Amino acid sequence: MNPRTGKGVETEMTEFDLVLRGKLVREQGVVAGEIGINDGRIAAISEGTSHYRGGRELDFGDLLVFPGMIDVHVHCLSNPDEGFIETGRSAAAGGITTMADMPFDAENPITDAERFRQKVRKVERDALVDMCLWATIAKTGGTDQIKPLAAAGAMAFKLSTFESNPYRFPRIPDDEVLKAFDEIRETGLIAAFHAENDEVISGMIREYRAAGRTGPRAHHETRPPLTETADVLKLLEFAYWKKVKLHIVHVSHPRTMDWIVHFRRQGVQASGETCFQYLLLDEGAMDAHGYNAKVNPPLRSPEAVEGMWDHLLSGNISFITSDHAVWKREEKESGKEDIFRAASGMPGLELMVPLMFSAAVSTGKISPVRFAGLMARQPAEMFGLAGKGRIAVGYDADFTVIDPEREWTVDEAALLTSYKSSPFHGVKVKGKVTHTIVRGTVVHDNGRICAEPGFGRFVPGKAYGFPSGSAR
Repeated sequence: MNPRTGKGVETEMTEFDLVLRGKLVREQGVVAGEIGINDGRIAAISEGTSHYRGGRELDFGDLLVFPGMIDVHVHCLSNPDEGFIETGRSAAAGGITTMADMPFDAENPITDAERFRQKVRKVERDALVDMCLWATIAKTGGTDQIKPLAAAGAMAFKLSTFESNPYRFPRIPDDEVLKAFDEIRETGLIAAFHAENDEVISGMIREYRAAGRTGPRAHHETRPPLTETADVLKLLEFAYWKKVKLHIVHVSHPRTMDWIVHFRRQGVQASGETCFQYLLLDEGAMDAHGYNAKVNPPLRSPEAVEGMWDHLLSGNISFITSDHAVWKREEKESGKEDIFRAASGMPGLELMVPLMFSAAVSTGKISPVRFAGLMARQPAEMFGLAGKGRIAVGYDADFTVIDPEREWTVDEAALLTSYKSSPFHGVKVKGKVTHTIVRGTVVHDNGRICAEPGFGRFVPGKAYGFPSGSAR
């Protein structure tokens, strides 16, 4: 294949900084081939493995070489002790080459452009893999910062209809949501939502606590599916009139996806992601694991999990994320006697890719090509992450290498996070991430983290420089 045109057969040896060989997972299919890499970017791709020579060469044989996996739903700084360095190690170990950090930082949420720029500097100092950043708005009076945040490089905007904290993670009132939609629409970026009904949940929690019902199952019982689906329906109707791009994060119930599909057919630019836990666990995990299985929205019934798989296999779910959140041990263990006191969230960066590969690809439910779409290409396309998500000439040389036959068992003690507990402890997995490569550099090699803080780069959103930039 000609490295310039991508066609034909190369008859003489071509030299590159790095040559990578293996079973390449591309949109056209899985082929044994090689990639020529210069300056951290893909310069040429060839079927067959005898056309290129490199200053360095990596031969992965029969291992699957995917485009670098992307996780656009990560909480690095909800717990400042975890930060970008610890989270970056987890990302690299889990095959994640680009991650997007949510804006609800413990000290100050990212609600203005100056805080955003400070966070970019922190990325440039501490990141081990490439990173993009979400932004948000204050509970009231913060919509004037939307355009400056877009110009500073925000990937998208994350808002909530549920209030975890009035300052760090507030419920945005409806009138402010509508103002925000007008501003976000002009930037061309996405308005994403944590959609749960605050009034219903808060009222039910008060009733359960008064009755002394604070065991693990009380968590999902006080957050029934309607608390998600009703607020999603409202947001979709808002988006219908405001013509904004709307994305629902961590969809936990198939009826939410039913509504998204319904409004999409009416012309609304609506999408939904789910997390690996909503496909691999059900509410019974609360009995087995208690606070370690507590997430928001909560785990659902086995029937709902089956419905989520139906939507995934039908192509309705845009991509899969981890909602990675690592808390201090005391913040999780405070839920031993009262589940409502435990922080919500679980480690996911190290486990999402192999667990989903095992459940979806190894079982034959999803092809490697579709898996690459869900885990790399589709999030990159939706958020306009330049140079990411594909094995294609001109793209960053980001790769996730998976041994499809290797079997192993999840050991929570081996996790690289500071909180070493997981409801997936003891789960048997088929498919192992062996190498993670970012811009042509190996950052993870069979359990060894090779990158140093500061290697990762900030990836700006597509409205960077707005209004003189490329907003669309």
